[in-house]
Amino acid sequence: MALEVKLKSVIKDRDVRHLQWLRDQIGSRMLDAAVLSTGRQAYRRADGVGVIPAALLGP
Repeated sequence: MALEVKLKSVIKDRDVRHLQWLRDQIGSRMLDAAVLSTGRQAYRRADGVGVIPAALLGP
């Protein structure tokens, strides 16, 4: 699992480029990738990268 933290509420393609590069380097050994953000909703991008609001981690 690869995790990147961004202090942004809207995650764009540029924000996940390092996760995509890592996936290209290690292939199927990377089980999942996600960005921890300041947004309000969790979702999975079309490229497979998950976006997780930091608020979901606890109080």
